[in-house]
Amino acid sequence: MLRLGFIPFSYYVIADCFDFHSHKSISAEVLFKQIRFTGLEALSLIFTISFVLSVLIIAQGYPILTSIGQQALIYDILIVSIVRDGGPFIVCFIVLARSGTAITTELGNMVVAKEMDALNAMGISLISYLVVPRVLGMLFSVILLMSYFVLAGTLSSFLTVSLFNHMPLVRFISELLNQLTLVDLIIMFAKVVLCGLLVALISCFHGLKVNKAITEVPQRNIKAVGQSLTIICIVHLVLSSTLLLDLGVL
Repeated sequence: MLRLGFIPFSYYVIADCFDFHSHKSISAEVLFKQIRFTGLEALSLIFTISFVLSVLIIAQGYPILTSIGQQALIYDILIVSIVRDGGPFIVCFIVLARSGTAITTELGNMVVAKEMDALNAMGISLISYLVVPRVLGMLFSVILLMSYFVLAGTLSSFLTVSLFNHMPLVRFISELLNQLTLVDLIIMFAKVVLCGLLVALISCFHGLKVNKAITEVPQRNIKAVGQSLTIICIVHLVLSSTLLLDLGVL
């Protein structure tokens, strides 16, 4: 169905994203549905994972750090595991597993059902109408999910720390913010935005690459998941390595 390569396809999509307000064919309904499915329906899953991860980190690490008089290091561990590295990777993986596969399957089935041919016949741009709302929805959603992951992780960490050491919430937040830097936030934001964008582009690209056979849908899904997971790992590795280089660790 799609004759463009991935790079020119991505160029056209990103260009439309910056100029989406001038395209009447972009479906606001598709955009809101994507945000609801990716950013809202996954909140309970994100909360559960963030809560469990934070509890495990505090429950295992705080007693050990207390025994050697290094309780303050728990804030650095929380920042690395929830804000800068672990959290973004988990959020991006969940988005890929839930929404990336759904986008590829949905678009692929639309191709097989000849819905794409009908849109083309009506002169509607497939990129503007189908792809751009999904890409924008994915970007909004990963930012929302990452914010929720950090909030849930912070609150569950405080509750767990309170079991070992009675500490006011204001003091806990203050100590955590003192260790949190602008670079940490920039790295977190860059990871989720880049991965969200690339996962959405790869998923849409492979969905539109389906030709006529229904058996191509799972094949394209497998390719989209494999490439997206590789991209997620590369983005996280490069950005984390860049931070370590700046800190003089590598």
